[in-house]
Amino acid sequence: MPGAEGTPAPFVIVADERFALAPNVMRPFLRHNLDDSRSVFNYQLSQACWYVECGFGILTNKWRVFLSSLKMAPDKATLVIQACVVLHNFVRIHDASTDASLEQTATSSLSGGLDQSRHGRPGTAGLAVQEIYAEYFTSPEGALPWQVDAVLWNTLMYSGLWVD
Repeated sequence: MPGAEGTPAPFVIVADERFALAPNVMRPFLRHNLDDSRSVFNYQLSQACWYVECGFGILTNKWRVFLSSLKMAPDKATLVIQACVVLHNFVRIHDASTDASLEQTATSSLSGGLDQSRHGRPGTAGLAVQEIYAEYFTSPEGALPWQVDAVLWNTLMYSGLWVD
């Protein structure tokens, strides 16, 4: 990760609570007894998930192949997704009139064949990767100046403690 020293973090797939934690699949920490670094991690992960969902929402709006599960081998699914991204970029460059309608699409559902089971406890490897990212997001190299305020605001809004 940029500016980080120590253990290199692996590439991961961002996911929500429905997915099982694994070394290559990151999900939020459980919401009880969160310290600052875990709260920031959960916030950053939710932001990353939101961007991915928006991206697939835009692709789904333009390319209807994403309206249902891709029933093909993973290597073929990767090629379909890459082709749609390239085609999307080509259309955006050459047809500016579609920009407004593409930007309005903000949500999508994507399961992508990942294991969504909640059975069993996550392995220590998945927990270790989660901690690497949590530490990075609160380190001087990975912290964003506004993230603590955003986490505090989210906590107050969703706990019912916010008063206007």
